[in-house]
Amino acid sequence: MKTVIFDLDGTLADTSGDLIEAANVCFRDMGVGAMLDPATDAGTALRGGRAMLTLGLKRLGRAHDIETLNRYYPLLLEAYAKDIDSRTVMYPGAMDAVERLKTLGYGVGIATNKPEGLAEELLRRLGVREAFASMVGADTLPVRKPDPEHLFEAARRAGGDPAFTCLVGDSDTDRNTSRNAGVPSILVTFGPAGGDMAALEPEALLDDFADLPALVERLLGAP
Repeated sequence: MKTVIFDLDGTLADTSGDLIEAANVCFRDMGVGAMLDPATDAGTALRGGRAMLTLGLKRLGRAHDIETLNRYYPLLLEAYAKDIDSRTVMYPGAMDAVERLKTLGYGVGIATNKPEGLAEELLRRLGVREAFASMVGADTLPVRKPDPEHLFEAARRAGGDPAFTCLVGDSDTDRNTSRNAGVPSILVTFGPAGGDMAALEPEALLDDFADLPALVERLLGAP
């Protein structure tokens, strides 16, 4: 079976609002107030918790305060787990495209650098977990993206051959993962960093989820 593996944050769903709020819980605990702005820092949020803490600490003149970053990272995950879907929305057409791919005969799964437990919980709350045959998180394996094994395992768990898969994502991490795996990547242009995706030279750019099935068939061939 040929498979299409999706990144989660910034690809299937805009999770930036809840991520930023979790980071700001940490900064309020430090006594400095909210350091991140949902309107301008969404791109950093979609790179993960450590990236958000690093940005906030840099704004405080503490860019190299690794001790504080490490101390607050578990608190960020705890805060995020408590409020994981209040501000999160699926991107328009995402699930229609997933269902269309399945109807055509492709396997679909998720490979995310979000911790597995949090990713599973978010997908359940959004009501879409059952749509995906696999879900591999940051701590599912000893490795994570951009290690190609992370992508290969998501493809295998979706019932597919890792040699015949493609990765739909939104970042240089996703592009490097597909390159390391020797498979094509499709990068979305509608996320916060969408304007930067063309420079990464993916095999395809995705402006609208309605176009995804045709792009997949062009890159992988018919299922």
